[in-house]
Amino acid sequence: MVVIRLSRGGAKARPFYSIVVADKRNRRDGRFIERIGFYNPLARGGEESLRIAVDRLTYWTSVGATPSETVSRLVKQNAAKASA
Repeated sequence: MVVIRLSRGGAKARPFYSIVVADKRNRRDGRFIERIGFYNPLARGGEESLRIAVDRLTYWTSVGATPSETVSRLVKQNAAKASA
């Protein structure tokens, strides 16, 4: 089963997450199929905190990939921010 989830990077106490498409059996920060965006929870000022390639997200969900709860929440936030 293919999932869309966050993969943690960054340093201690300074998290940075990549939004990746991966096989569910692989580790969180292990091998992935494609990187489709990022999430920076500590973004300040004019820094971009979230970027998602919506076309790739749509493609992967259309072929059966399921987003994690956190990724679903971030996608909804991104859609609300884009429409505002």
